[in-house]
Amino acid sequence: MLIWRLTRLIVEAVGRLLAVVIGFVFLVVGTLLTLTGIGAIVGVPLLILGLALMVKGVFG
Repeated sequence: MLIWRLTRLIVEAVGRLLAVVIGFVFLVVGTLLTLTGIGAIVGVPLLILGLALMVKGVFG
């Protein structure tokens, strides 16, 4: 049964890391879009989504 626990631990860790990385990318893209002014309509929701993904990835 140890192999299944180890597999689950690895999959969960990779999932959290992926959520943090994707969240960071959304955060950066959202910031850049918001700086353009006209892209703020798309940029602000991307900022919020990126921040939420990062928080979910870090704190579970």
